[in-house]
Amino acid sequence: MESIVFCEKVSKIYHVDHIHVPALEKVDLEIPRGQFVTLAGPSGSGKTTLLNVVGGLDQPSEGRITLQGRRIDRLSPAEMADFRLEQVGFVFQAYNLIPVLTARENVEFVMELQGIEAEKRHELSSEILEEVGLTGMENRRPTELSGGQQQRIAVARAIVSRPSIVLADEPTANLDSQTAKELVGLMLSLNDKRHTTFLISTHDPMVMEMAPRKIKLRDGRIVDDQVRC
Repeated sequence: MESIVFCEKVSKIYHVDHIHVPALEKVDLEIPRGQFVTLAGPSGSGKTTLLNVVGGLDQPSEGRITLQGRRIDRLSPAEMADFRLEQVGFVFQAYNLIPVLTARENVEFVMELQGIEAEKRHELSSEILEEVGLTGMENRRPTELSGGQQQRIAVARAIVSRPSIVLADEPTANLDSQTAKELVGLMLSLNDKRHTTFLISTHDPMVMEMAPRKIKLRDGRIVDDQVRC
């Protein structure tokens, strides 16, 4: 099966007050296209750092990262920004919706940056809002929606233009358990229907239990990697 993510001996060291703080240490990771993967571990284990270097939000100190067949660790900041725009969708813990925009406008925002024409944006946003169960709420602003609905919009925005991978950092952290379970079920459904690769960092045991593949990190290293049969 074709791999969409390939990390080889990836390390990340932060420098804080002249002290070297290792966040990742020689991580090897391969993720096939279409897989649904969680990164689990205690605070400080390196899961968010790994998510960030895979998504090009941060540069590794050492090692190689290939995403969608391209060595992203070699890209300039401008090249990486363009690559992220086309290839990577993001879902954040705090939703990161634009408060003055409607649900539809938030979903269409990335597509507008990509230069997709208005008619096509409208068609794609209507389709994904229906898939995530928000038909009829297209013109509501984030403050008029529940936390679960806002996160559904964030997922819709991340996946609408069919990126190669969706990266989600603690997407259920601000949700109650039932809403969180529904959100993960939605992401699994989108993964199955659209074959989009998902990589999710989480503390939530329920998210880990639902994921077909679970990777555990500790002290910047992968200590366990399980695929559910």
